[in-house]
Amino acid sequence: MSVNSLNSPIGKTGNPVAWRFSPLSRVLIVGSLLCIGILFADGLREMAYMWFVAEQYSHGVLIPFIALFLVWQKRPLIEQLPFVGAWSGVLVVLAGVMLWLAGELSTLYIIVQYAFVITLAGLAIASVGWRVFRTTLVAWALLALMIPLPVFLNARLSGGLQLVSSWLGVLFIRLFGISVHLEGNVIDLGVFKLGVVEACSGLRYLFPLMALGVITGYFFKAPLWQRFALFLSSAPIAILMNSLRIGVIGVMVEYGGIEMAQGFLHDFEGWVVFMASTALLVLEMIVLARLSGKNKRLSDVFAIDLPTATPSSVQRIQSTRTGPLISAVLLLVVAVFSLSQLPDRTELTPSRLPLKQFPTSFSDWRGHRDKLSTEVLDVLKLDDYLMADFVASGQGLPINFYVAYYNSQRKGESAHSPRACLPGGGWRIDEQGVKEIPEIVVAGRPLKVNRMLIKLGDNQSLVYYWFQQRGRVITSEYMVKWYLFWDSLTRKRTDGALVRLVVPVNGADGVDRAEHEMITLLSPIVAELPRYIPD
Repeated sequence: MSVNSLNSPIGKTGNPVAWRFSPLSRVLIVGSLLCIGILFADGLREMAYMWFVAEQYSHGVLIPFIALFLVWQKRPLIEQLPFVGAWSGVLVVLAGVMLWLAGELSTLYIIVQYAFVITLAGLAIASVGWRVFRTTLVAWALLALMIPLPVFLNARLSGGLQLVSSWLGVLFIRLFGISVHLEGNVIDLGVFKLGVVEACSGLRYLFPLMALGVITGYFFKAPLWQRFALFLSSAPIAILMNSLRIGVIGVMVEYGGIEMAQGFLHDFEGWVVFMASTALLVLEMIVLARLSGKNKRLSDVFAIDLPTATPSSVQRIQSTRTGPLISAVLLLVVAVFSLSQLPDRTELTPSRLPLKQFPTSFSDWRGHRDKLSTEVLDVLKLDDYLMADFVASGQGLPINFYVAYYNSQRKGESAHSPRACLPGGGWRIDEQGVKEIPEIVVAGRPLKVNRMLIKLGDNQSLVYYWFQQRGRVITSEYMVKWYLFWDSLTRKRTDGALVRLVVPVNGADGVDRAEHEMITLLSPIVAELPRYIPD
């Protein structure tokens, strides 16, 4: 067989063939990997840091090794396919490099991390072509699971899972005849109150179990729909088992005291839940195998086959089409050189007054400062904040004023939206929308705020909030992310703040009165804010 006879697995001698990289290709691949390591060092370092500090991403350290194993397992099939680099792989590398450049200029790590996977995939396509790449597609899909979610998506997902886990956990506690009351994510047992905090939301099981679902689905010898069902079931299993864990903790606290929810027992229960979730996936595989109409054992439907050794009689053929790979390497070398030529991307931190100097007296209004707990501050990861209750002289309504300021949102730290956080405290959102306030003008335009009417039991409150970011007043959480990218790219800044005001609503005319008093206080506050939240 000639090297150009790409579709035949038989060589000139009549023996099977095994494709190999030529010495030149190996040198080019090593060089390209070195370039990729240099280009993406900062993003990879930050990703690895998240693997060790955030429990929900602790599985990330194993993902690259598992992906490599999946590729190695396919070796007998891969070496029978021609190693013919595709020019379209160069375009994929170019797309990855452009995305890397955007991430570097904007100093946003998550963009760099996704660009890393795209660039690596493009290099593989430029080296061996699409036929080989498609055989390892699951391994490439798995790599996406090692990248941490954007913080604002993580916060939204975590908030929703906290509520679901709390509700299901309370149902379990009531099965034991225990009197319990639920407000948002706070489980009130009477003597004790259990807060289902972010760490108990279920994300610490959800992401690792989803990765495990991908792996088990891959090795599951079953129809495609069953393999997808196995993967998709990993999410509800994680949520249900986490809810069961919360319920068990509630029962143990009722009979054994609050120490049952702390320390070693708390962490040990987490390990038990994950192992039980894994066991449920295994049980599901057995059930699905039985549903297929065949009485199979687990070993018949789930097995990790190791690749056989390449026979010595095979004809080894070296790849000769190195044009795409050479082009990809040259592109990466240019990118590495460009990295040294990029202007200094040190993030700018504009001068501002600390919020502790924010006035607590405006005309008839007087304010009293308050503090956030250490636990809350650990979750928010803010750099400066103000929490104060303002009351007008006479019979004014108390208005809670809160500002959360971040010097940098480069690593993903950002203000948590009240729309996601308030339900966690038990508040139900009855109304929500955007309100324009013509009486207050910011940057030549009427102030626009997010307006919500929220209710907890018999208590009702009016909420105004907006994101004040580098001279803009923004009401959309998604536009906040766009301007964060744009301003980081063009202005080297990612600072910004959340501004929120809450006032109780009382009586039949309570909403109108609350609106009036809110706007009365807003006017001096908005005029004062630029000294503390710089444009």
